[in-house]
Amino acid sequence: MTLFRTFLITNFVAIFSYTAFTIVTYGINIAPIFFGDIASLTWRGQFAFDFLTYLWLSGLWVAWRGGFTGGSIALGVTASILGMVVFAPYLLFLLNRTGGDMRVLLLGVHAKT
Repeated sequence: MTLFRTFLITNFVAIFSYTAFTIVTYGINIAPIFFGDIASLTWRGQFAFDFLTYLWLSGLWVAWRGGFTGGSIALGVTASILGMVVFAPYLLFLLNRTGGDMRVLLLGVHAKT
């Protein structure tokens, strides 16, 4: 579990730092670039579209895990927009809250105790 926590922390720090640098350098207006790449039907667009569907899936999982309550839906939408900046800390929170029980971490309200 220590290795997984280290992985999550490292990913969070790396993507947060990269994002902060990019925002300072180029601004926060990512939508035209991101969706423009998708519309280009190039490899960059394919990667962006694949990444977008991953974000949707992670957001859907977060909402499902919480039983599709208002809070879990809001967190799922936030996770699908901000990616690992939200997802990594959320998983670290869940690791602590569940005592590392991966079954409960993955299933949330659907886990039978």
